Amino acid sequence: MSNLSIRGIDPALATTLKQQAQASGISVNQLVLDVLKEHTGLHKKKHFTQKFHDLDFLFGQWTDSEFHKIQGKIDSESQIDDELWK
Repeated sequence: MSNLSIRGIDPALATTLKQQAQASGISVNQLVLDVLKEHTGLHKKKHFTQKFHDLDFLFGQWTDSEFHKIQGKIDSESQIDDELWK
């Protein structure tokens, strides 16, 4: 892998890069690499790791009794019927 130094970064750009990296939970170096790859068309989109948030509003809505009822149903349907596999 190669190293590259970038000179002439003004304070406003440096601050913005640091803020965006922190907000994304990545290093400034990783942020700059991601931006460069995206801009140059070298960024590979992940096809099977897309995150969805359409059901987020349901998180934490079940009561304990509802959870145990649903989990019990899932557990009972996850059992392997030995007779079917003979």
